[in-house]
Amino acid sequence: MKDFAGPLARLIDELKRLPGIGQKSAQRLAFHLERSAREDAERLAAAVLEMKDKIRLCSVCNNLTEQDPCEYCTHPGRDPSVICVVETPCNVVAVEKTREFHGLYHVLHGSLSPLQGMGPDQLKIKNLLERLRGGQVKELILATSPTVEGEATAVYLSKLLKPLGVKVTRIAMGIPVGSELEFADEITMLKALEGRREM
Repeated sequence: MKDFAGPLARLIDELKRLPGIGQKSAQRLAFHLERSAREDAERLAAAVLEMKDKIRLCSVCNNLTEQDPCEYCTHPGRDPSVICVVETPCNVVAVEKTREFHGLYHVLHGSLSPLQGMGPDQLKIKNLLERLRGGQVKELILATSPTVEGEATAVYLSKLLKPLGVKVTRIAMGIPVGSELEFADEITMLKALEGRREM
């Protein structure tokens, strides 16, 4: 005999595919959705579909956006001479929480991790190099996570970009080693940005 009815079991299986959601959490979410009003489930489904239909990558910085180029790239008050290079769109949010960074961003969509099949060709590096050709960029801040993969990515980018004559800095290690940028609080992120160093 099956533990759950077919549609409920399928929902649990789909929820388990989400990061950080195991069997118990998936069951709790599925039962919550089952008890919710149909309108709640429809709003959730519509939000997921709208996100899939409307969100795309910015053609300039690779951040997630509804408009292309994104709001950061088109904002007249941002400094185009400084680019903060991050691993994921979540990292942009972490830096923005400081309210102190007024440059532009570049999202790599990952970090170097040969064991997971992530080499330089899988990262969004090509259009970063294109952005540097105009000569307007004076500093690149490497704000990758202080993990083994994030450090390897920062070192690789530093060696790749320094010969191009742009100042390459690395955020300070106010962020605990082994953690992810998206979990950093505003003060820690601010201190990390302020204490960055040239590589």
